[in-house]
Amino acid sequence: MSESKVENGKITEYMGKRVIDFMRWRKLAAAVSIAMVIAAITALAMNGLQFGLDFTGGTQIEVGYEQAPRIDDVRSQLDAAGYEGASVVRFGSDHEILIKLPPEVAEEQTQVSARDEKASQSIGDKVVAVLEQNSAGDVELRRVEMVGPQIGEELRDDGGLGMLFALVVVMAYVALRFQYKFSVGAVVALAHDVIIVLGFFALLRLDFDLTVLAAVLAVIGYSLNDTIVVADRIRENFRKVRKASSEEIINISISQTLGRTFMTSFTTLLVLWALQFFGGELIHNFSLALIVGVVVGTYSSVYVAANVLMAMNITKEDLMPPVKEGAELEEMP
Repeated sequence: MSESKVENGKITEYMGKRVIDFMRWRKLAAAVSIAMVIAAITALAMNGLQFGLDFTGGTQIEVGYEQAPRIDDVRSQLDAAGYEGASVVRFGSDHEILIKLPPEVAEEQTQVSARDEKASQSIGDKVVAVLEQNSAGDVELRRVEMVGPQIGEELRDDGGLGMLFALVVVMAYVALRFQYKFSVGAVVALAHDVIIVLGFFALLRLDFDLTVLAAVLAVIGYSLNDTIVVADRIRENFRKVRKASSEEIINISISQTLGRTFMTSFTTLLVLWALQFFGGELIHNFSLALIVGVVVGTYSSVYVAANVLMAMNITKEDLMPPVKEGAELEEMP
């Protein structure tokens, strides 16, 4: 092939561009992926996900301070008053605080039905009274909302079903656009990314709420986009490069898309790092989930999906269009 350069029996340059031998390390990459997935599943089994107020139910209280308080001081005041396990984050400005109380704490403090509107107002007043005792200025109650545990369970179940439905739709789409081996590789890569992100949150015992669930769904879309780009180039090169093995074609395809993959990931991470450090505590876990997902998704688009294709012995024949019965006779003069 005049457009390629071969050294030691392998293509090292194609169309004037260097070809990196990614598949040389596919066994090591597979071992790393399996180890990360096992670690993530172990963390999920041992620790579980620390579901936030959106999924467990509870009370959400927004208060405004005349003078910006320290978050640690607010937490210690609530713990001392019996509101143990309360989540305290800044909401908007430094003077706005969002407090989330677990359902058992709210029920213990009010001793009334969670559906009673007066009860929600009562617990809000009690929290404000506690915070005003050690505050240099006034503390204003802005908003009180209650989420029942039944609604939380419904959100959790619907979120899980949403992720499963997304994976099924992705598998069907890739199978129709490419070939079933590509769909298996894409779904394995997506499941790999989702499990590792969930395991990361379980390992560090971080709160898992609706914003994090949205981040996980965004990771699915981001990782799928990268995987589709690589798969499209693999399909194109299988039809274009004639004298090359499946391993060499995959190496050529990943090398051609590597620059685009890393530049997309780098620019995305720049935005996510800005959200992580300057976006406030309210979206801290959201940006963290996306950062982990983008890093893992970039890795999986290079190795996991391609590894599955190699394991399933992808060949040129798999991508050849099917021949209709009687087509040979129609082509005869």
